[in-house]
Amino acid sequence: MTSVRPHGDWPKGTVVRLEHCSSILKTNPWRDPAERELVVYLPPGYSEDEEPYVALWDLAAFTNSGPGHLNWRNHGENLPQRLDRLIGSEEMNPAVVVIPDCYTSLGGNQYVNSPSVGPYADYLTDELIPYIGERFNVVQDRDGRAVFGKSSGGYGALYHAMICPEHWGAAASHAGDMGFDLLFRGEFPVVSSVLSGFDGNYEAFIHSFWRKNRPSGRDFTALMFLAMAASYDPDEIAPRSLRLPFDLRTCELFDEHWSNWLAFDPLNLLERHHEALGSLHGLYIDVGMYDQYHIQFGTRRFTDRLAELGISHHFEEFEGSHSAIDWRLDFSLPFLTRALKKAVGGSI
Repeated sequence: MTSVRPHGDWPKGTVVRLEHCSSILKTNPWRDPAERELVVYLPPGYSEDEEPYVALWDLAAFTNSGPGHLNWRNHGENLPQRLDRLIGSEEMNPAVVVIPDCYTSLGGNQYVNSPSVGPYADYLTDELIPYIGERFNVVQDRDGRAVFGKSSGGYGALYHAMICPEHWGAAASHAGDMGFDLLFRGEFPVVSSVLSGFDGNYEAFIHSFWRKNRPSGRDFTALMFLAMAASYDPDEIAPRSLRLPFDLRTCELFDEHWSNWLAFDPLNLLERHHEALGSLHGLYIDVGMYDQYHIQFGTRRFTDRLAELGISHHFEEFEGSHSAIDWRLDFSLPFLTRALKKAVGGSI
């Protein structure tokens, strides 16, 4: 009798769990751990004696972290299982996949340097990339290294590709944050209703959030907004004194602070850093046509502008929303490994 649930009998890669103690993160303002788990997936047949492997770096979405991508799934695959299948079926070239933990007390990460969150861009590029290079048989330069992610992780992938092009040879963004006007401004009243009871003491709200047995969806929205404020408009003098880009009572926009947010919108970063994207060996972007955060509209503008600038990229708008889109990795991961293998001169 055949099994109802499919079970791919693919050769299994090896999941290596390391403990990395960061010197860069020791001074982060929220006293989040400097010692973090660093997960590395090694493909089946991994060898230290063969040609170096290309490396893919996985940036988690907001409210998640890298080790969460190893969790059992009731329907579908976790990341190592997906990699086993894609590599075993020869849809994807073998690759080392690095899965860092960048979770914070603000509920996630945008993978930028900020005095109000921590220097997480530097953590990835200045600490972890050399650390991995010393311990595993991977290509040592950008030509063999790609970054990918969904939502905040997709934002981080695009941000790093534009701001740190010396480190990344390819990038993939699934529903990465962009088009901030549509993405964020509609949530101002929700955030106001949650935070108004704390009289502007947002740190008190954060303490309250982490002590609730059952935070609400509105609580998560407010925490996410504070994380974005800390990332895009930090107060360098008082890093934990977070500030919103609107009046908490009336929701009127504070133009100066909102302009600081908009400077981080990929739509605006693109105008200043399009040459970095043009230097990539591969750029993959997709978004669901029913994305509930309206990211599809910013993504359409972003990819239209890429086309106007003559920047090579692959764009797909698929039938789906912002949720349950891990299946899109079946398209982006093979794309990235093909691009990197071609760049380093290997077989495709």
